Amino acid sequence: MLGKTTYKDAGVDIDNANLFIERLKPLLKTTFRKEVMGNIGGFGGLFHLDVTRVKDPVLVAATDGVGTKLKIAQLMNKHDTIGVDLVAMSVNDVVVQGAEPLFFLDYLATGRINVETSVQILEGIVKGCQDAGCALIGGETAEMPGVYKNGEYDLAGFCVGIVEADKLIDGSEIRVGDRIIGLASHGLHSNGFSLARKVLLEELGLKPEDRLEGLGHGLGEELLRPTRIYVKSLINLIKNFTVKGMAHITGGGFVDNMPRIIPGPCRAIIKKNSWETPPIFTHIQQKGNIEEMEMFRVFNMGIGMMIVVPERELTEILEHLENLGERAYPIGVIEKREAGQQQVTFI
Repeated sequence: MLGKTTYKDAGVDIDNANLFIERLKPLLKTTFRKEVMGNIGGFGGLFHLDVTRVKDPVLVAATDGVGTKLKIAQLMNKHDTIGVDLVAMSVNDVVVQGAEPLFFLDYLATGRINVETSVQILEGIVKGCQDAGCALIGGETAEMPGVYKNGEYDLAGFCVGIVEADKLIDGSEIRVGDRIIGLASHGLHSNGFSLARKVLLEELGLKPEDRLEGLGHGLGEELLRPTRIYVKSLINLIKNFTVKGMAHITGGGFVDNMPRIIPGPCRAIIKKNSWETPPIFTHIQQKGNIEEMEMFRVFNMGIGMMIVVPERELTEILEHLENLGERAYPIGVIEKREAGQQQVTFI
């Protein structure tokens, strides 16, 4: 006859999960805005939407993960930056439509909860929310030993923002002659890691501690550089200048992301040598023997955000972005698109 079996025997430790929740409560509170209601631990996060400052509000929602960059964090046993990536992927998608991110929720799935690792992940999420000015009002931690091995985990994030209906930015006002500004990235950000890992770790057999020319630090440190959060700079820019369109350069790189905002009769002409490409991309391309256009479709190539603005405001906007701490480059122009032409052309 079998003895009594518990949930813990099956691999799920409820007491450990509760300990983790108690550890993260003070962290979450550091992100709270005045609109947050209630205490942490309810069945749903509460956010009192202040409609007095928005006449005709539109809510903008986004969700994303971090992809196989998680494998690098797990390989290095370094988990304090991956949460920043998680927040960045969603808040950057929200702000490109002119919206201010309001609140964020996270989902952490793991084989077995390691409290210290989980706290490191949440510390990164908290920092990302602080950088974006949004509140972390809840989330879910799922312990699934039958799905994930010990030490493995996956992340997903969810963000909601708000924008005045007549200030929604969707690219519909983009016209021939408008200029394209690129904002520098922090290396790979969170896309293209399946290819980067294949080339650098699998084919070349490099280790996280190995140093490549031009990096100034170990490969692992370079790969884990967190995605840049552009929210505060872009919100400031929108308030002071004319912004016709913005594209977060994530999966699909330049080739697939710019067409999401450019009207059909237009195309983007991108000057490839108009910004400084970080060395990590050169290493991946050369060592992996990857075609240039494949690189521009997979990676951000050093540009994490593109902004379309009127030509008359270009110089002033570039100066303003530099004053906000961004490295901004004039990288292209909007031209008329002829039959059969692609919407993104590199010169």
